[in-house]
Amino acid sequence: MSALGRASGKVILLGEHAVVYGAPALAAGIERGARAEATRTGDGEPSRLALGGAVVSAVSGEDVARAFAALLAEGDPLPPLSVTAAIDLPTGAGLGSSAAIGVAIARAALSAAGRPVEEASVIARATAWERIFHGNPSGIDVTAAAVGGCFRFTRADGIRPVVPARDLTLCVGLSGVSTSTRVMVEALARLRAEQPALVDGSIARITALVSGAATAIEAGDLHALGARMDDNQALLAGLRLSTEALEDLCARARAAGALGAKLTGKGGGGSVLALAGDGARAAAVLAAWSAAGYEGFVTRVAARTTS
Repeated sequence: MSALGRASGKVILLGEHAVVYGAPALAAGIERGARAEATRTGDGEPSRLALGGAVVSAVSGEDVARAFAALLAEGDPLPPLSVTAAIDLPTGAGLGSSAAIGVAIARAALSAAGRPVEEASVIARATAWERIFHGNPSGIDVTAAAVGGCFRFTRADGIRPVVPARDLTLCVGLSGVSTSTRVMVEALARLRAEQPALVDGSIARITALVSGAATAIEAGDLHALGARMDDNQALLAGLRLSTEALEDLCARARAAGALGAKLTGKGGGGSVLALAGDGARAAAVLAAWSAAGYEGFVTRVAARTTS
């Protein structure tokens, strides 16, 4: 029996890193993501995963193999499977590529094994996969990959949908520098140990920005959303999470007409998210980035529909 699984990548509109400390964040699933195909194999054979041109066994020692084994073993262990997975996102760019792969594999594996493909089980298995790579992930990447849409997230309460009154046309710019979520989370933890007032004060201000941004999204006020994205970026830069390339991407996006711009994800490299507002501004932002040697793409979070 063969089965397919798919998952979304993600962008964080506001609140990355603060969410690790219990604060809310706003995130959205995007069109680009991951896909997987799983097939039952013979009993007694080790499960295998083909990913990125390599094939690993669930009983070998590489990180990918250990993550695959953790996913299969979470809760009620799954029978031997052969899985092939592919990703449409750059890795290390803060776009949830690892979580998207984990969710896609979990969906395909559960289906191929004849188990119910329930959201809670998919998230639990993908979270087991993520822990191998990221140590203590907030859970927002896995949630975005599994649920999609736009939502407010906290570690304590999970998700609350945030439904845009207007389409959110977003440009994603790639700095070309890959970073580790674990490294950046640990760096902020060290800064918090050294300067707790700075970090905790920034988290409190980010919490207020997230609340205002959610209201702006639901009201269709894109200028207010963009202003809060800019303010969030300033706070992230103050926490040493931004870089020269990320600041350059943000500045070029704003100069090209973006309503707001900030890093998205872990920082230290990775990607920038710019709120374009419409297709013409999006084209101008991508052109400005391309002229400076940066790659990027456009994604959209759809507005609510009326019946």
